Amino acid sequence: MPAGRGPCRAGWTVMVWSLLHALTRNALGLMLLHVRGDTAKDVELLVLRHQVAVLRRQVHRPTLEPADRLILAALSRLLPRSSWGSFFVTPATVLRWHRDLLARKRTYPRKSPGRPPVRREIRELVLRLARENPTWGHRRIQGELAGLGYPVGVATVWRIPHRAGIDPAPRRADTSWRTFLRTQTSGLLACDFFTVDTASLQRIYVFFVVDHATRHVHVLGVTKHPTAAWVTQQARNLLMNLEEHRHRFQFLIRDRDAKFTASVDAAFAGADIDVVRTPPQAPQANAIAERWAGTARRECTDRLLVLSERHLTSVLTSYAEHFNTHRPHRSLGQHPPDPPPAVAPTPGSTVRRTRILDGLINEYRNAA
Repeated sequence: MPAGRGPCRAGWTVMVWSLLHALTRNALGLMLLHVRGDTAKDVELLVLRHQVAVLRRQVHRPTLEPADRLILAALSRLLPRSSWGSFFVTPATVLRWHRDLLARKRTYPRKSPGRPPVRREIRELVLRLARENPTWGHRRIQGELAGLGYPVGVATVWRIPHRAGIDPAPRRADTSWRTFLRTQTSGLLACDFFTVDTASLQRIYVFFVVDHATRHVHVLGVTKHPTAAWVTQQARNLLMNLEEHRHRFQFLIRDRDAKFTASVDAAFAGADIDVVRTPPQAPQANAIAERWAGTARRECTDRLLVLSERHLTSVLTSYAEHFNTHRPHRSLGQHPPDPPPAVAPTPGSTVRRTRILDGLINEYRNAA
């Protein structure tokens, strides 16, 4: 048997049985018509024609089975062309069905070359990541696969969840400062605040700094009262933690928040870091910091109830560690800022999940 003939023969078998069923049903209907009188036949034909007219108004394109098309194509050869108006499809459609029947009979199916299918384990892993992480889009999943040692294309990762009914996350729009930030990224720091409301409706302020080059995030502190003295002390703590890497930075981007006083700018100026203030009401000018604040909200703080400053500090410490050591970034080639040693997948290895913050966030690594 030639390759590909098995599925074709099975399809023809199903069509033959469907045709026999339809012919038997029609034959019984013709036998009943012979028993009835001519008046009853004429009335029934009028009723059927009217019902077909009603269905034509309601259904723009009827759904037909292969056996239905075969019967209509065969009956068209028994009716003259002048009577083809009784069909609820156009004559051209009936002729096309007949040509398709001839083509199926005379043509043997052959397997055309093309792109090899995606491996089953990769497809199942993509669907697993999509199911266990409903906020992840196709690029986020692709980055996780790259960290696991599965180099899969973006289009392939998008297509697998899309066919499973999982829509990808929307892409973010580029900012007007994109070109400038790329050229200056090696010496840029960006700082900002974002707020978290506790379960008792108290507002806590989070002060953080992002390294533009590596995307490494430093959560400097959380407080309910961000005074000028507190912000200045957190800036000094950051400069002490940077130590020998401090000379690499030349600029600090910040907005015009009143919490950034002259003492804060003086602390950075003492380390030869110039402070650049963004234009008024222009968050796009500090896009990297704004983006991290939005990511931290969507993936962490908006998905749990914060009880106190101590609780928020613990949560953000765990999330910052996940963000810096595991979460992939598009700007870094789908790698984290501080990647751990990579473990290549082997035929006997499995993918294990590590739960962060009691399963709020998942990390995946190869395990022997």
